Amino acid sequence: MLMYRRLLAATAALALLSGAAHAESSKSAKAAAVAPKPADPVATAEALRDKALLDRTAWDITEDLTTTIGPRLVGSPAMERAKDWGVAKLKALGFTDVKVEPFAKSSWTRGEESAELVGPYPMKLSIVGLGRTVPTPPEGIEADVALFRTYAEMIAAPEGALKGKIAVITQPMVKAQDGSGYGVAGISRRSGPVEAAKRGAVALLIRSISTSDSTVPHTGVTAFGDGVASIPSAAMGVPEAEQLERLAKEGKPLRIKLKLASTTDANDVAWNISGEIKGAEKPDEVIVIGGHLDSWDVGTGALDDATGIAITTAAAKLIGDLPKHPKRTIRVVMWGSEESGGSSEAYIAAHKDEVAKIVLAGESDSGADRIYALKLPAGAATHPFATTAANVLAPLKIYVNRAPASHGGADIEGLEQAGVPSIELEQDASRYFDYHHTADDTLNKVRPDELAQNVAAWASLIYLVAETGVDFRAIKAAAPATAAH
Repeated sequence: MLMYRRLLAATAALALLSGAAHAESSKSAKAAAVAPKPADPVATAEALRDKALLDRTAWDITEDLTTTIGPRLVGSPAMERAKDWGVAKLKALGFTDVKVEPFAKSSWTRGEESAELVGPYPMKLSIVGLGRTVPTPPEGIEADVALFRTYAEMIAAPEGALKGKIAVITQPMVKAQDGSGYGVAGISRRSGPVEAAKRGAVALLIRSISTSDSTVPHTGVTAFGDGVASIPSAAMGVPEAEQLERLAKEGKPLRIKLKLASTTDANDVAWNISGEIKGAEKPDEVIVIGGHLDSWDVGTGALDDATGIAITTAAAKLIGDLPKHPKRTIRVVMWGSEESGGSSEAYIAAHKDEVAKIVLAGESDSGADRIYALKLPAGAATHPFATTAANVLAPLKIYVNRAPASHGGADIEGLEQAGVPSIELEQDASRYFDYHHTADDTLNKVRPDELAQNVAAWASLIYLVAETGVDFRAIKAAAPATAAH
């Protein structure tokens, strides 16, 4: 009964207030009809997040790219088809100002490859040449082995220990959610060939930079410095590396025969492709997001990086489908040469005059497993924007990492170095390096529900940045003074 009386009293009060305010409200009604109340950015971001979880656009993009184009090595006919595919896809999805920006880039093409353990016990080795390796002579190279269990062990080897031999590094990679094991083990691939060459090795064979136990080997780019003669370099499957370690423990000399064929073209071309969702109020302020269109030649580049293309493109499309675009422009870039480098430098050269107007950059290039954390630009983790973003992303089980974004991706590295703030939406990499740079990087490794979670995170976050006008440069500039109080 008491609750009923309170309800009657509240109803009467509302009636009185309604009558008193009727004249004022009728005056403002026409104005409200002409200028409706702006949509709440947080509510819109939440709606984008929820819609993305049910949207198939990212899956359709990934499926189309990996199925109709396949492997996309720079300089290959497939990469030229991928360029045309990217332009057509952006236009079909409603992007405007679609551009193709060519840049000079040498290309490398893989030929026949083989390796075998000649002694003490003959055995075929599952190998793949490292990207941009030089070939062996047609008859191959046969030599004794100098085996090292880590890169550091090879560097510390006595003078002459590698001379005339095939250097073998069997350093394993540690599995980690943040993928940090890649940086540690990856030095064998990145620097191993040049350091082995300096020490007189005739070739290098490394354990794949992998977290799997598969015989499927992992490729990846390597490079040589000026004045260092290149040597043929390849990676082998994990079981083969472990087998060589066991044989070495027996104290018997190992001997390997390696054959690698490849060709290069110093005068090739690659392309960065972009399209925009034009900002409604501040179109000159640009957010750059994307993934890389190129891939290695051994798989179809599903996780690396068709999904990155798909995630960022689908996220921007969802934003573009809103009744009103956000204030800032969102530019999706399909980077043309991440695997062997060059996209970032080419983009900076072409856009140096607008760098000051690029308010944020982000890249998706770690597969498509779920995002678990967000890193914001320096100083922003304690800004109110971080709380807003955290609340929107929380239903996706994403938290805001207090550490600032430091390296959002190879293709936006040039923008970062030029002072553009960046974000990192950190993906669970526990499984990514099982398939990274292998023939197993195929569509069936993509989990549709986790792919959609990525799109939901990107769409909601990028919308907030585009609509709220948060100024990460100003936040960073103010951060030291704020920290002092």
